[in-house]
Amino acid sequence: MNPARDIDTAGPAHSGPDRRSNVHNVPVPSRRPVRVVAATLLVAASLACLGATIWLDLHTDPHGVGASYAPGWAWSYALIGALQATMAALILARDPRQGFGWGLAWLGLFWATDGLAQAYVRYGIGPRDALPGMSFALWNLNRLGSFLPMAGALLLLLFPTGRFLPGRWRIAGWAGMVSMGTANTLLVLAPARDLPDVALPPDVDVDAWTLPLPAGLVDMVIGLVGVTSLGGVLIAMASVVVRYRRSRGRERDRMRWLLWSVVAMAALIGLSVGLEVPGGGDVEIFLIMVLPSVAMTIAVLDPELVSIESLLARTLVYAALAAVILLADLVVLTALTGVLDDRLSQRQLVLVVLLVSVLLYGPLRQRLGRAVQRVMLGTRTDPFDVVAGLASTLERTDEGPEQLAAVASAVASAFRVRYVAVEVDRGSGERLVATHGRAPEQTRAVPIVYRGSDVGRIVLPARGVRSRLSRRDDQLLADLVRQAAIAARTSELAGELQASRERLVTAREEERRRMRRDLHDGLGPALSGVVFRLESARLLVERDPATAIKQITLTSAEVQAVVADVRRLVHDLRPPALDDLGLVGALDQLAAGLARGGPAIEVGSEGVGALPAAVEVAVYRIVAEALTNVVRHANATHARVALSRAEDGLTVEVLDDGAGMPAETTAGVGLHSMRERAAELGGRVELSCPADGGTLVRACLPVLPARPVQPTEEPA
Repeated sequence: MNPARDIDTAGPAHSGPDRRSNVHNVPVPSRRPVRVVAATLLVAASLACLGATIWLDLHTDPHGVGASYAPGWAWSYALIGALQATMAALILARDPRQGFGWGLAWLGLFWATDGLAQAYVRYGIGPRDALPGMSFALWNLNRLGSFLPMAGALLLLLFPTGRFLPGRWRIAGWAGMVSMGTANTLLVLAPARDLPDVALPPDVDVDAWTLPLPAGLVDMVIGLVGVTSLGGVLIAMASVVVRYRRSRGRERDRMRWLLWSVVAMAALIGLSVGLEVPGGGDVEIFLIMVLPSVAMTIAVLDPELVSIESLLARTLVYAALAAVILLADLVVLTALTGVLDDRLSQRQLVLVVLLVSVLLYGPLRQRLGRAVQRVMLGTRTDPFDVVAGLASTLERTDEGPEQLAAVASAVASAFRVRYVAVEVDRGSGERLVATHGRAPEQTRAVPIVYRGSDVGRIVLPARGVRSRLSRRDDQLLADLVRQAAIAARTSELAGELQASRERLVTAREEERRRMRRDLHDGLGPALSGVVFRLESARLLVERDPATAIKQITLTSAEVQAVVADVRRLVHDLRPPALDDLGLVGALDQLAAGLARGGPAIEVGSEGVGALPAAVEVAVYRIVAEALTNVVRHANATHARVALSRAEDGLTVEVLDDGAGMPAETTAGVGLHSMRERAAELGGRVELSCPADGGTLVRACLPVLPARPVQPTEEPA
């Protein structure tokens, strides 16, 4: 059996025509009920042992003979077993084939029987007699119980794959297990040493099933058990750290929990070396045995149950805090004891310890907390500094890719992740991408929203200790995304502004070239011909008046053609009707011309007032294009043009009662032209089909207040 089979690898057995078997597909009875019954019996046995242990402890004489051979209460050890069995039940309830659950169940029963054996020895040995099976209970307590640390270390070495780490760590793991097993086997065979000076009843043999080994060899075996047990546990703990660093994906999520338990175990072991508290040994054993079991159980069931990164950070903070305060207390007490020559009373020593602890706790906790948080979680614990720092960086950075790179770097630093990508989509279809680090196998994207529309995305690792975000982290990420949106929008606007400048320059120069061509190739030669004909007529006035009159007549026709060309040039620059009739009058004239043989067109206005020249031209062109579409395509009988002025600008509506536009119709040149004219002034054009039929074109154009002209004083 694989003691830590991954529950995610279970799947249906291979079947089909390529299955290598000459046996027909016969239904195989499921062994699930058998496994469920066996798991239930193991858990029930562990809980029964705990109940019996508590009852025996409550009825034990703490000063009796049995208490001399088994000092200390036994219920805490049986509780370890009961808790481990309960956690095994949670695992096996999900998957009875889970090997780690079975290993934890047997380990729980081992601890529960060890606690029961201790309680039985304490309760059952009297001055003259003992309960049956006492020799076996002593053997189980003093010898078989030495294998408990080995069993716990073995689970640490095998979790979660059921195999030792490859390479040198495999050799180290086997060496640790073999040395612990050898030393514990020798202890099982060695006679007891340093027994209490209390006589046992004649039917109790404390050295049952042992070999008569020399006292010196027994002492060496006892020391060897302690060394190998400590060494094996340390190898297992180091193996957990190495396996975590090598793991990826789901396995890394599980190993992160076991890593937290190893950190807590290391802190407990370190503090126990310099701190002696009554009953602290039992508490230390309880925590060291239970914490890995809890961590591995959560890792199997739901690695994302709580924020393990925050829990790990707090564990490191408090462990370091306790170590520093303990060291400071020892230094201060040693110095005071040396100066005062052991004249400090017990009460004074306690006051000194409390004073040092109070003075150091607050500042140390704050500084250690910040340091650990920055190392493990980045600067996300100081959201104001992160956002302010990013804003300051963006102010000093050029627009475009540089700003996106600054956003990616800020997110990576804030959340301490190895990969961040910022992607921004531009209106032209171009995508700007700024990356920080190397992309992992699995990523997740957070949209960048600016004023209700997606302008890009931030890509983060899908897994990892620092990629899981709490509610506060989500708020910080939202603030950073908002900064990224502003940077992206700024970059896009900068690009649009540059493109607009290029289009304006191009359009201006093209218009100048067209006007130059019209003036040079059309108006110029025409005026030269007029001059030539007038000169010819002047020379013929006296000699041939009839021919001169004919030349003047032809010249008059050419002058009229030149005037028409000039009017055409002027109309291309600005419709003359705007200057002659105003905007509303020009629209009336336009509607009257288009209404001949077409739909009736009505023009209405409400307090339009004076408008800038650019707005008048844009309104005239937009209405002309909209009415042209009505006449040509709408099959309408009536159309209405409405102009209304508000504080925020001018609204123009062209509504007809025609057939409307199908939803799948694509925008043509006319609609694009209207939208471009509105966008040039910062406005917009919307096209919709009302429920009662027809088509509605609505243009909203901002109107800036005209600047008053400052009068100039004439010189005296």
